[in-house]
Amino acid sequence: MANIPISDGLKEVSLHSNGGPKTIGSLVVCFGEMLIDFVPTVSGVSLAEATAFQKAPGGAPANVAVGISRLGGSSAFIGKVGDDEFGHMLADILKKNKVDNSGMRFDHNARTALAFVTLRSDGEREFMFFRNPSADMLFQESELDKSLIKKASIFHYGSISLIEEPCKSTHLAAMAVAKNSGCILSYDVNLRLPLWPSEDAARNGIMSIWDQADVIKVSEDEITFLTRGDDPYDDNVVLNKLFHPNLKLLLVSEGPDGCRYYTQKFKGRVPGVKVKAIDTTGAGDAFVGGILSILASDTNLYKDESKLREALLFANACGAITVTKKGAIPAMPTRDEVHKILKRDSC
Repeated sequence: MANIPISDGLKEVSLHSNGGPKTIGSLVVCFGEMLIDFVPTVSGVSLAEATAFQKAPGGAPANVAVGISRLGGSSAFIGKVGDDEFGHMLADILKKNKVDNSGMRFDHNARTALAFVTLRSDGEREFMFFRNPSADMLFQESELDKSLIKKASIFHYGSISLIEEPCKSTHLAAMAVAKNSGCILSYDVNLRLPLWPSEDAARNGIMSIWDQADVIKVSEDEITFLTRGDDPYDDNVVLNKLFHPNLKLLLVSEGPDGCRYYTQKFKGRVPGVKVKAIDTTGAGDAFVGGILSILASDTNLYKDESKLREALLFANACGAITVTKKGAIPAMPTRDEVHKILKRDSC
C-alpha cells in the first residue's frame, strides 16, 4: 500500500483568530446551499412511513467546507440562509467547526431551505424539498463577498445553485471572480433531480458550466444520467463524453468500492476502505473534502500519479469513516481518525 503520511496536506500552519488551524495560501471557498435535513429516527423506511424526524445540518458545499476544516485545512462557505432560527443555527455550526462564515448572508423575506431525506429499505434515497423559494435561491450578486473568493486557492461548488435565478447569476459571477483570480475550480455534480424542472433542464444546466471546471467529481449514476444511459464503467464513455480538454482531474466515486481518476496523462482506480456502513449521508462530501484539503496545498497533485493515488486513498478513507456515523457534518472525520483507519488497513 502507498505510504500514508500525505505530508499532512499542509504547508505552513498559523492560527485563525478563533484558534483553529489555518493553512497559508490554501483556502478553499465553498459556494452554494446550506440547509436543514430532516431524517427519520428509524432507518429503512419511506418518508410516508416515518413517524418521527431528527434535524441535521446539510448542504453539500457546506459539508465539504466542514470536512476540510476537520482535516486541519482552511475553508470558507459562501451562501444564503433565512434570517430565522435555522439560518442562524447553521451559521453557528460553521463557526464552531472553524469554517469562515463571513460570506454568509441572511434573507429577511425567505426561509432557510429544508429537506426531508430517507434511505428506504430497498436502498434508494428519497428526497422531499421545501424551497418555494428558499433563501439560498435568492442570493444576489451584489451580496457576494468577492474579496473572500480572491483569497482562495480552490473555489468549490455544485449544481443546485444553477437551478434558479438570481442564484444562478450569482454562481456564474463567483466562478468568474475565482477564475480571474487564478483559483482551481472544483465541481461536484450532486444531481438532485426533484429540484429541476425536467431531466433535460438538469442535464443542460449541469453541463452548461462543465468545460470551465479544473476538477470534477461525478458518481456512476450521474454519468449514466448525463450521457443518457451510457455505461459508467466504460473508460471511453468517460474520456470521450465527459473529459474536456482543459480538465485537470476527473474523479468518479464508486461508493464502498473506492474511486476512479482520469487526468490528461493517466487514469486508474483506488480501492475503497472497508467499514460497516450505518448512514451514507455526506460520504461523497467527505471524499471531496479529503482530496481538496490536499490539493489546496499541492495544486500540482494531479501531475504525479503516485501522490494522487495516495491522496485519493486518504479521501476514500474520509468517506468510509463518515458512513460509520449518522449525519453528514457530525460524521466528518479528523485527520487522526483517517490516519488511524489507514494504519489499520496497512497491517
